[in-house]
Amino acid sequence: MGQCYGQLSLEERVEIYRLHAGGKSQNEIASALDRAPSTISRELRRNSRPTKVWTGGYEPVRAQQLAERRRRWDGRFKLARQPDLRDCVGNSLAMGHSPEQIAGRLALEHGRVIISHESIYRFIYHRAAQKDYWHRLLPRRKRRRGHRPGRSPASLIKQRRSITERPAEVEGRGTPGHWEADFMLFARCGQGLLVLHERQTRFSMVQHPVDRKAVLTARTIARQLGKLPQAMRKTISFDNGNEFAEHHRLHQTLGVQTFFCDPHSPWQKGGVENSIGRLRRSLPRKTDLKLITAADLKRHVQRLNDTPRKCLDFKTPAEAFSKLKSIVALQT
Repeated sequence: MGQCYGQLSLEERVEIYRLHAGGKSQNEIASALDRAPSTISRELRRNSRPTKVWTGGYEPVRAQQLAERRRRWDGRFKLARQPDLRDCVGNSLAMGHSPEQIAGRLALEHGRVIISHESIYRFIYHRAAQKDYWHRLLPRRKRRRGHRPGRSPASLIKQRRSITERPAEVEGRGTPGHWEADFMLFARCGQGLLVLHERQTRFSMVQHPVDRKAVLTARTIARQLGKLPQAMRKTISFDNGNEFAEHHRLHQTLGVQTFFCDPHSPWQKGGVENSIGRLRRSLPRKTDLKLITAADLKRHVQRLNDTPRKCLDFKTPAEAFSKLKSIVALQT
């Protein structure tokens, strides 16, 4: 029978106490428990030291409590002991990834758990208490939005179809080709980004049109979705903004069915709302889009699509969308 290399249990510590008190040597105790003599020596040495509140000597329950406390302490500082892992986590946080996304992606890449998201959080908050900057890398919580009373423009949109008429398959996200769209607005008047979000893969396309007029918006969406095969552009859902009033052009030119959320119900297109919230981390509302080049915008969007998602088993939207395009291409 080979020696055991796991953590000592409370039962084993009780046996160590009994044999040690009976005058057995460390080698004899190690042989009786099928443990290495060094394990017994270290256990007795580290858990028998006197302190201000402990006169000394080995006591199994106290030894077990000390061991559990050390394990918790080691988990908190795993990143402190492993600089390469700390740098990897720090770089991912700087890219806008959450601790859960980082831990899941590392596990996916290595085939085993490298570090838990709880350990990352513990380290971050410990460093924050030391006046360090790590906590600033965490994604900010999204503020709740209220709605202002007033008439909805929904009644002014021609050929409008409610989101309740949308095919049932859209809700489950198991079928590709269902999109959501919205504008990401900024503090300076007239500035906005058009965001298109594919529901199954969470892949996003972002464009910077010169204005939010309905005709230009419809043409921009048609140009983006027109690059895709029919199986990947079935429906698209909007809010009730006037910028989407020419939605019927998409049905006429591409055969895409269009649907609209209920008034003051942005959560009905939660996928694109989530994508906009993620983009806000690198493009806050105060950003002046005139200072953002096309290359800058492309880099921000690539970062968004290269962020691993738990809902995709920690694959990235870009990976999922690329795989979907390959499958559709083979089927057609």
